[in-house]
Amino acid sequence: MAYDTSNIFARILRGEIPCHKVYEDADAVVFMDVMPQTAGHTLVVPKAPSRNLLDADPAVLAKIIPLVQKVAVAAKAAFNADGISIAQFNESAGGQTVFHLHFHVMPRYEGQPLQIHARQMEDAAVLAANAEKLKAALA
Repeated sequence: MAYDTSNIFARILRGEIPCHKVYEDADAVVFMDVMPQTAGHTLVVPKAPSRNLLDADPAVLAKIIPLVQKVAVAAKAAFNADGISIAQFNESAGGQTVFHLHFHVMPRYEGQPLQIHARQMEDAAVLAANAEKLKAALA
């Protein structure tokens, strides 16, 4: 299937929809997931258009993976996490719901399961505070 330029992440990248931005460079934007599965659930979204990992340019992936790692290290510190889960889904059957390549970075805690995704929007003040925590850890 072709890349759809009207997907929500493309619209966020164009500035049409606001987000709680944590980091931005020439290649990617990092922002808080508005329906987090855990405190600090963050998305790393390349600016280059691709539906997912299956059609992504390998050069884009080469730039994004180090950023995913950097965000994971910072999130673990910022949210005092015991570990980090990185998730990336491909096509509907693989669990993908937004068809723009992105990586989920989720702080994890021993004995605490993830919340169900896309069930409830987080309070904007909580997202803003979590974004500031992560920004400080990335600095």
